[in-house]
Amino acid sequence: MSAYVLAIDTTGDVGSIALVGEHGLIEEAVLDSPDGFAHVLFDAVQHLLERHGLTISQIDAFAAASGPGSFTGVRVGLTAVKGLAEATGRKVIAVSNLQALAWYGSQPLRAVVLDARRGEVYGGVYNAALQLAQEEVVAKLPFWLESLPQGELEFVTQGFSLDGVTAPIVQAPKALAGAIGCIAFERLRTGEVLDPSDIDANYVRRSDAELLWKDHR
Repeated sequence: MSAYVLAIDTTGDVGSIALVGEHGLIEEAVLDSPDGFAHVLFDAVQHLLERHGLTISQIDAFAAASGPGSFTGVRVGLTAVKGLAEATGRKVIAVSNLQALAWYGSQPLRAVVLDARRGEVYGGVYNAALQLAQEEVVAKLPFWLESLPQGELEFVTQGFSLDGVTAPIVQAPKALAGAIGCIAFERLRTGEVLDPSDIDANYVRRSDAELLWKDHR
């Protein structure tokens, strides 16, 4: 019997949903809604499933981008998958947006970065297995760049300017639901799923080292 994961990303300016199966990404659909995604999300999910002859009860797990990103947007996606999972008796999977960016990389070490505004970035380093090689943090860009490990490093971002960086830079698409769904499907295979009540946002914290760096500038 085929297995399916439905993934949702409502954390940024561009939202997306995706259907993933045994052989990878089946379809990713962009959500175009400048005034928010909550009122268009469930219709979009229904239409996506209908295009592939599926019903919500045939989905084996629901995945959502857990952030970092817009607080409201993160909550919309997490609340949606929690509700869908509770209604169908399924499990949920929360995927960091930074890990989803790393999915688009190709080097042994992938420094992923998102604009946190006010001169700061959300950053982290993942390896080729999409495991954390350096913790996710929110920090001033210069500090974060100085903290990165040595090695075959590439940067993955979504259009964020990295002036002066000489390592390769990969531009990931704005729509991340496809990557989130593929990551989530692998977790479904290995049983890394959550009860709906346990799903939570990815609150990336400031590292102790960065706090000390700020205090001694």
